[in-house]
Amino acid sequence: MEEKNLEQESLIAVTQLFKALSDPTRLKILLQIAQGEIAVNDIALAIDAKQSTVSHQLRLLKQANLVKTRREGTTIFYTVDDTHVIEILNQTIAHVSHQ
Repeated sequence: MEEKNLEQESLIAVTQLFKALSDPTRLKILLQIAQGEIAVNDIALAIDAKQSTVSHQLRLLKQANLVKTRREGTTIFYTVDDTHVIEILNQTIAHVSHQ
């Protein structure tokens, strides 16, 4: 790993990212979104959660720049913000599976 002196602002951003990933419901949501664009109600069905709960968690994921949205009529579709999100998930799962 490259050694870097992270500025305080970067340290805070990294901490906030891991905080966003630290909730099991948010992880389930991200894993669903990582499979492809999906609407809130479909996420709720897939993870067996209330739509209001999913919407709240999606707002937090969006604030953490982990997901982005696209509106079509009254439906909002979610995708991962970029490929780094999937890489983070895959690396974390690989790390946990390795132990």
